[in-house]
Amino acid sequence: MEKRFMKGNEAVAEAAVRAGCRFFSGYPITPQNEIPEYLSRRLPEVGGTFVQAESEVAAINMIYGAAYTGVLSMTSSSGPGMSLKSEGLSSMAAAELPAVIVNCMRGGPGIGTIQAAQMDYLQATKASGHGGFRMIVYAPSTVQEAVDLTYKAFSSTVKYQNPVLVLMDGCIGAMMEGVELPEALPAERKKYKFMASDIYNPNRTVVTTCLLSPELQEKLNIKADEMYKGWAKDEVMAEEYMTDDAEVIIAAYGTSARTAKSAVNELREKGIKAGLIRPITVYPFPYESFNKLDYKKVKLVLDVEMSIPLQMIEDVSYAVLGRTVVEGYGRSAGVMITGEDIVEKIMELTSKGGE
Repeated sequence: MEKRFMKGNEAVAEAAVRAGCRFFSGYPITPQNEIPEYLSRRLPEVGGTFVQAESEVAAINMIYGAAYTGVLSMTSSSGPGMSLKSEGLSSMAAAELPAVIVNCMRGGPGIGTIQAAQMDYLQATKASGHGGFRMIVYAPSTVQEAVDLTYKAFSSTVKYQNPVLVLMDGCIGAMMEGVELPEALPAERKKYKFMASDIYNPNRTVVTTCLLSPELQEKLNIKADEMYKGWAKDEVMAEEYMTDDAEVIIAAYGTSARTAKSAVNELREKGIKAGLIRPITVYPFPYESFNKLDYKKVKLVLDVEMSIPLQMIEDVSYAVLGRTVVEGYGRSAGVMITGEDIVEKIMELTSKGGE
Protein backbone atom coordinates (compact mmCIF):
# COMPACT_ATOMS: atom_id res chain seq x y z
CA MET A 1 0.00 0.00 0.00
CA GLU A 2 1.11 3.54 -0.76
CA LYS A 3 1.77 5.77 2.26
CA ARG A 4 1.09 9.52 2.22
CA PHE A 5 0.66 12.41 4.62
CA MET A 6 -2.74 13.82 3.67
CA LYS A 7 -5.54 16.09 4.77
CA GLY A 8 -8.70 14.17 5.62
CA ASN A 9 -10.88 15.58 2.85
CA GLU A 10 -8.25 14.93 0.19
CA ALA A 11 -7.60 11.43 1.51
CA VAL A 12 -11.32 10.65 1.26
CA ALA A 13 -11.35 11.90 -2.32
CA GLU A 14 -8.36 9.76 -3.27
CA ALA A 15 -9.90 6.71 -1.60
CA ALA A 16 -13.04 7.26 -3.66
CA VAL A 17 -11.08 7.31 -6.89
CA ARG A 18 -9.26 4.11 -5.92
CA ALA A 19 -12.59 2.47 -5.05
CA GLY A 20 -13.85 3.12 -8.57
CA CYS A 21 -15.59 6.50 -8.36
CA ARG A 22 -15.72 8.01 -11.85
CA PHE A 23 -18.31 10.76 -11.43
CA PHE A 24 -18.60 13.51 -8.86
CA SER A 25 -21.03 16.39 -8.74
CA GLY A 26 -21.18 18.84 -5.87
CA TYR A 27 -21.45 22.42 -4.72
CA PRO A 28 -19.01 24.33 -2.47
CA ILE A 29 -19.65 24.45 1.26
CA THR A 30 -17.23 24.59 4.20
CA PRO A 31 -15.73 22.40 5.67
CA GLN A 32 -15.69 19.87 2.79
CA ASN A 33 -14.41 22.03 -0.06
CA GLU A 34 -11.13 20.16 -0.48
CA ILE A 35 -13.06 17.09 -1.65
CA PRO A 36 -14.43 18.66 -4.86
CA GLU A 37 -11.24 20.68 -5.33
CA TYR A 38 -9.18 17.49 -5.26
CA LEU A 39 -11.55 15.55 -7.49
CA SER A 40 -11.73 18.36 -10.05
CA ARG A 41 -8.06 17.61 -10.74
CA ARG A 42 -7.96 13.90 -10.01
CA LEU A 43 -10.98 12.48 -11.83
CA PRO A 44 -9.92 13.63 -15.33
CA GLU A 45 -6.61 11.82 -14.77
CA VAL A 46 -8.45 8.49 -14.58
CA GLY A 47 -11.06 9.12 -17.25
CA GLY A 48 -13.68 10.31 -14.80
CA THR A 49 -15.91 13.37 -14.79
CA PHE A 50 -16.19 16.22 -12.31
CA VAL A 51 -19.10 18.67 -12.38
CA GLN A 52 -19.55 21.68 -10.11
CA ALA A 53 -23.31 21.88 -10.08
CA GLU A 54 -25.31 25.09 -9.80
CA SER A 55 -26.84 23.88 -6.52
CA GLU A 56 -26.96 20.95 -4.11
CA VAL A 57 -30.31 19.96 -5.63
CA ALA A 58 -28.76 19.77 -9.08
CA ALA A 59 -25.75 17.87 -7.73
CA ILE A 60 -27.73 14.99 -6.21
CA ASN A 61 -29.88 14.66 -9.31
CA MET A 62 -26.78 14.47 -11.49
CA ILE A 63 -25.58 11.66 -9.22
CA TYR A 64 -28.94 9.96 -9.71
CA GLY A 65 -28.49 10.15 -13.49
CA ALA A 66 -24.91 8.91 -13.43
CA ALA A 67 -25.83 6.00 -11.15
CA TYR A 68 -28.65 5.08 -13.54
CA THR A 69 -26.05 4.57 -16.29
CA GLY A 70 -23.94 2.28 -14.11
CA VAL A 71 -21.17 4.73 -13.20
CA LEU A 72 -19.92 4.68 -9.61
CA SER A 73 -20.63 8.16 -8.28
CA MET A 74 -20.14 10.36 -5.23
CA THR A 75 -21.19 13.72 -3.88
CA SER A 76 -20.21 15.56 -0.70
CA SER A 77 -21.58 18.41 1.35
CA SER A 78 -22.28 19.64 4.87
CA GLY A 79 -25.50 20.00 6.89
CA PRO A 80 -27.37 22.70 4.94
CA GLY A 81 -26.43 21.08 1.65
CA MET A 82 -27.49 17.67 2.89
CA SER A 83 -30.93 19.08 3.62
CA LEU A 84 -31.21 20.20 0.01
CA LYS A 85 -30.07 16.79 -1.24
CA SER A 86 -32.64 14.93 0.83
CA GLU A 87 -35.31 14.54 -1.86
CA GLY A 88 -32.79 13.20 -4.34
CA LEU A 89 -31.40 10.78 -1.77
CA SER A 90 -34.86 9.44 -1.06
CA SER A 91 -35.48 9.03 -4.78
CA MET A 92 -32.21 7.13 -5.23
CA ALA A 93 -33.09 4.81 -2.35
CA ALA A 94 -36.51 4.17 -3.91
CA ALA A 95 -34.86 3.47 -7.25
CA GLU A 96 -32.29 1.10 -5.71
CA LEU A 97 -29.41 3.14 -7.07
CA PRO A 98 -25.94 3.12 -5.47
CA ALA A 99 -23.88 6.20 -4.62
CA VAL A 100 -21.61 7.39 -1.83
CA ILE A 101 -22.35 10.63 -0.01
CA VAL A 102 -19.92 12.36 2.35
CA ASN A 103 -21.23 14.76 4.99
CA CYS A 104 -18.44 16.80 6.60
CA MET A 105 -20.35 18.26 9.55
CA ARG A 106 -20.39 21.85 10.77
CA GLY A 107 -22.33 23.74 13.46
CA GLY A 108 -26.04 24.33 13.15
CA PRO A 109 -28.97 24.45 12.79
CA GLY A 110 -29.69 26.76 9.88
CA ILE A 111 -26.54 28.00 8.20
CA GLY A 112 -24.79 27.67 11.55
CA THR A 113 -21.06 28.09 11.94
CA ILE A 114 -18.47 26.83 9.50
CA GLN A 115 -16.42 25.27 12.29
CA ALA A 116 -16.34 21.53 12.90
CA ALA A 117 -19.18 20.01 14.91
CA GLN A 118 -21.34 16.89 15.11
CA MET A 119 -24.74 18.45 14.54
CA ASP A 120 -26.13 16.14 11.84
CA TYR A 121 -26.40 12.82 13.70
CA LEU A 122 -30.20 12.73 13.74
CA GLN A 123 -30.40 13.84 10.13
CA ALA A 124 -27.97 11.12 9.05
CA THR A 125 -29.40 8.25 11.07
CA LYS A 126 -33.09 9.05 11.39
CA ALA A 127 -34.26 11.46 8.70
CA SER A 128 -31.99 11.81 5.66
CA GLY A 129 -35.12 12.32 3.60
CA HIS A 130 -38.79 11.49 3.38
CA GLY A 131 -40.38 8.06 3.19
CA GLY A 132 -38.48 6.29 5.97
CA PHE A 133 -35.57 5.08 3.84
CA ARG A 134 -32.27 4.23 5.53
CA MET A 135 -28.60 4.32 4.64
CA ILE A 136 -25.59 2.61 6.16
CA VAL A 137 -23.76 5.47 7.90
CA TYR A 138 -20.03 5.18 8.63
CA ALA A 139 -18.44 7.54 11.19
CA PRO A 140 -14.62 7.63 11.02
CA SER A 141 -12.49 8.95 13.87
CA THR A 142 -9.12 9.15 12.07
CA VAL A 143 -8.00 10.07 8.57
CA GLN A 144 -6.95 6.46 8.01
CA GLU A 145 -10.39 5.26 8.99
CA ALA A 146 -11.96 7.89 6.73
CA VAL A 147 -9.97 6.38 3.87
CA ASP A 148 -10.88 2.81 4.77
CA LEU A 149 -14.57 3.53 5.30
CA THR A 150 -14.91 5.55 2.10
CA TYR A 151 -13.35 2.66 0.21
CA LYS A 152 -15.70 0.24 1.97
CA ALA A 153 -18.69 2.51 1.28
CA PHE A 154 -18.34 1.93 -2.46
CA SER A 155 -18.40 -1.81 -1.94
CA SER A 156 -21.43 -1.54 0.35
CA THR A 157 -23.39 0.73 -1.97
CA VAL A 158 -22.98 -1.70 -4.86
CA LYS A 159 -23.77 -4.70 -2.67
CA TYR A 160 -27.05 -3.25 -1.43
CA GLN A 161 -27.96 -0.98 -4.39
CA ASN A 162 -28.63 1.79 -1.89
CA PRO A 163 -26.91 5.10 -1.09
CA VAL A 164 -24.26 4.93 1.67
CA LEU A 165 -23.23 7.89 3.84
CA VAL A 166 -19.82 8.70 5.31
CA LEU A 167 -20.45 11.00 8.29
CA MET A 168 -17.35 12.82 9.46
CA ASP A 169 -16.96 16.03 11.38
CA GLY A 170 -14.95 18.93 10.04
CA CYS A 171 -11.98 18.08 12.28
CA ILE A 172 -11.42 14.81 10.43
CA GLY A 173 -11.78 16.63 7.13
CA ALA A 174 -9.24 19.32 8.03
CA MET A 175 -6.57 17.42 9.96
CA MET A 176 -3.51 15.88 8.35
CA GLU A 177 -2.31 12.39 9.26
CA GLY A 178 -0.26 9.64 7.70
CA VAL A 179 -2.40 7.17 5.76
CA GLU A 180 -1.97 3.96 3.83
CA LEU A 181 -3.95 4.23 0.62
CA PRO A 182 -5.67 1.10 -0.75
CA GLU A 183 -4.87 -0.35 -4.13
CA ALA A 184 -6.95 0.94 -7.01
CA LEU A 185 -9.65 -1.44 -8.18
CA PRO A 186 -9.12 -3.04 -11.59
CA ALA A 187 -10.81 -1.33 -14.51
CA GLU A 188 -13.52 -3.97 -14.92
CA ARG A 189 -14.83 -3.23 -11.41
CA LYS A 190 -15.36 0.47 -11.99
CA LYS A 191 -18.88 -0.09 -13.23
CA TYR A 192 -21.65 -2.11 -11.67
CA LYS A 193 -24.64 -3.98 -12.99
CA PHE A 194 -28.18 -3.40 -11.82
CA MET A 195 -29.56 -6.16 -9.63
CA ALA A 196 -33.03 -6.15 -11.11
CA SER A 197 -35.61 -7.00 -8.47
CA ASP A 198 -38.15 -9.72 -9.15
CA ILE A 199 -40.70 -7.29 -7.74
CA TYR A 200 -40.31 -5.13 -10.83
CA ASN A 201 -41.45 -5.72 -14.34
CA PRO A 202 -38.50 -7.52 -16.05
CA ASN A 203 -38.04 -4.55 -18.39
CA ARG A 204 -37.67 -2.11 -15.50
CA THR A 205 -34.66 -1.56 -13.29
CA VAL A 206 -35.56 1.52 -11.26
CA VAL A 207 -38.63 3.21 -9.87
CA THR A 208 -39.09 6.60 -11.53
CA THR A 209 -42.82 7.10 -11.19
CA CYS A 210 -45.29 8.03 -8.48
CA LEU A 211 -47.98 5.91 -10.14
CA LEU A 212 -47.13 2.57 -8.50
CA SER A 213 -50.02 0.55 -7.19
CA PRO A 214 -50.33 0.39 -3.39
CA GLU A 215 -49.58 -3.34 -3.57
CA LEU A 216 -46.33 -2.86 -5.50
CA GLN A 217 -45.21 0.04 -3.31
CA GLU A 218 -45.80 -2.02 -0.19
CA LYS A 219 -43.77 -4.90 -1.63
CA LEU A 220 -40.90 -2.50 -2.25
CA ASN A 221 -41.17 -1.14 1.29
CA ILE A 222 -41.13 -4.67 2.73
CA LYS A 223 -38.06 -5.51 0.66
CA ALA A 224 -36.26 -2.41 1.96
CA ASP A 225 -37.25 -3.22 5.55
CA GLU A 226 -35.78 -6.70 5.21
CA MET A 227 -32.54 -5.18 3.91
CA TYR A 228 -32.32 -2.79 6.87
CA LYS A 229 -32.86 -5.65 9.31
CA GLY A 230 -30.06 -7.53 7.55
CA TRP A 231 -27.72 -4.61 8.11
CA ALA A 232 -28.39 -4.81 11.85
CA LYS A 233 -27.11 -8.41 11.75
CA ASP A 234 -24.26 -8.11 9.26
CA GLU A 235 -22.99 -4.54 9.00
CA VAL A 236 -22.62 -3.22 12.57
CA MET A 237 -19.14 -1.95 13.44
CA ALA A 238 -17.92 -0.60 16.79
CA GLU A 239 -14.77 -0.23 18.85
CA GLU A 240 -14.96 -1.45 22.45
CA TYR A 241 -12.04 -0.05 24.44
CA MET A 242 -11.36 -1.28 27.99
CA THR A 243 -14.99 -2.23 28.53
CA ASP A 244 -14.52 -5.65 30.16
CA ASP A 245 -14.10 -4.39 33.73
CA ALA A 246 -15.43 -0.85 33.22
CA GLU A 247 -17.55 0.90 35.83
CA VAL A 248 -17.90 4.03 33.70
CA ILE A 249 -18.56 3.86 29.94
CA ILE A 250 -18.08 6.77 27.55
CA ALA A 251 -20.08 6.62 24.32
CA ALA A 252 -18.65 8.81 21.54
CA TYR A 253 -17.96 8.80 17.81
CA GLY A 254 -15.69 10.67 15.40
CA THR A 255 -13.41 13.34 16.86
CA SER A 256 -15.21 13.18 20.21
CA ALA A 257 -14.13 9.54 20.50
CA ARG A 258 -10.48 10.49 20.03
CA THR A 259 -10.58 12.77 23.06
CA ALA A 260 -12.75 10.26 24.94
CA LYS A 261 -10.11 7.58 24.54
CA SER A 262 -7.48 9.84 26.07
CA ALA A 263 -9.93 10.54 28.90
CA VAL A 264 -10.34 6.79 29.50
CA ASN A 265 -6.58 6.43 29.87
CA GLU A 266 -6.36 9.37 32.28
CA LEU A 267 -9.29 8.12 34.34
CA ARG A 268 -7.64 4.71 34.62
CA GLU A 269 -4.56 6.42 36.02
CA LYS A 270 -6.81 8.07 38.61
CA GLY A 271 -8.22 4.71 39.64
CA ILE A 272 -11.55 5.00 37.83
CA LYS A 273 -12.29 1.99 35.65
CA ALA A 274 -13.46 3.71 32.49
CA GLY A 275 -14.10 2.31 29.04
CA LEU A 276 -15.22 3.51 25.61
CA ILE A 277 -17.83 2.32 23.13
CA ARG A 278 -17.26 4.01 19.78
CA PRO A 279 -19.87 3.40 17.10
CA ILE A 280 -18.19 3.09 13.69
CA THR A 281 -21.53 2.52 12.04
CA VAL A 282 -23.89 5.01 13.62
CA TYR A 283 -26.56 3.36 11.49
CA PRO A 284 -27.04 0.52 12.12
CA PHE A 285 -26.22 1.40 15.73
CA PRO A 286 -24.12 -1.05 17.80
CA TYR A 287 -26.76 -1.87 20.43
CA GLU A 288 -25.11 -5.21 21.16
CA SER A 289 -21.96 -3.47 22.43
CA PHE A 290 -24.11 -2.00 25.20
CA ASN A 291 -26.01 -5.25 25.79
CA LYS A 292 -22.74 -7.05 26.52
CA LEU A 293 -21.84 -4.70 29.38
CA ASP A 294 -21.93 -6.03 32.92
CA TYR A 295 -24.50 -3.74 34.49
CA LYS A 296 -23.62 -5.05 37.94
CA LYS A 297 -20.38 -3.12 37.44
CA VAL A 298 -21.34 -0.25 35.14
CA LYS A 299 -22.64 2.63 37.22
CA LEU A 300 -22.61 5.36 34.57
CA VAL A 301 -22.74 5.78 30.78
CA LEU A 302 -21.67 9.22 29.56
CA ASP A 303 -22.63 10.23 26.03
CA VAL A 304 -20.11 12.74 24.62
CA GLU A 305 -20.83 14.72 21.45
CA MET A 306 -19.86 17.94 19.72
CA SER A 307 -23.54 18.84 19.68
CA ILE A 308 -26.04 20.80 21.77
CA PRO A 309 -28.67 19.50 22.11
CA LEU A 310 -27.22 16.02 22.33
CA GLN A 311 -28.37 13.70 19.56
CA MET A 312 -26.71 10.28 19.79
CA ILE A 313 -27.83 10.13 23.42
CA GLU A 314 -31.23 8.93 22.20
CA ASP A 315 -29.66 5.78 20.74
CA VAL A 316 -27.38 5.36 23.75
CA SER A 317 -30.34 5.60 26.15
CA TYR A 318 -32.30 3.10 24.07
CA ALA A 319 -29.31 0.74 24.11
CA VAL A 320 -28.90 0.96 27.89
CA LEU A 321 -32.64 0.37 28.50
CA GLY A 322 -32.58 1.83 31.99
CA ARG A 323 -30.01 -0.63 33.29
CA THR A 324 -27.78 2.16 34.56
CA VAL A 325 -27.57 5.95 34.66
CA VAL A 326 -27.10 7.75 31.31
CA GLU A 327 -25.72 11.29 31.34
CA GLY A 328 -24.54 13.57 28.56
CA TYR A 329 -21.82 16.09 27.88
CA GLY A 330 -21.72 18.26 24.78
CA ARG A 331 -20.13 21.31 23.27
CA SER A 332 -21.40 22.99 20.14
CA ALA A 333 -20.89 25.41 17.24
CA GLY A 334 -17.23 24.56 16.77
CA VAL A 335 -16.23 24.55 20.45
CA MET A 336 -13.97 21.53 20.87
CA ILE A 337 -14.20 18.92 23.63
CA THR A 338 -10.93 18.07 25.38
CA GLY A 339 -9.99 14.98 27.30
CA GLU A 340 -9.69 17.14 30.40
CA ASP A 341 -13.31 18.27 29.94
CA ILE A 342 -14.50 14.67 29.89
CA VAL A 343 -12.40 13.69 32.91
CA GLU A 344 -13.72 16.65 34.86
CA LYS A 345 -17.32 15.78 33.97
CA ILE A 346 -16.93 12.15 35.01
CA MET A 347 -15.17 13.09 38.24
CA GLU A 348 -18.07 15.43 38.99
CA LEU A 349 -20.69 12.77 38.28
CA THR A 350 -18.94 9.97 40.13
CA SER A 351 -18.27 12.13 43.19
CA LYS A 352 -21.97 13.03 43.34
CA GLY A 353 -22.82 9.36 43.10
CA GLY A 354 -20.53 8.60 45.99
CA GLU A 355 -22.09 11.11 48.39
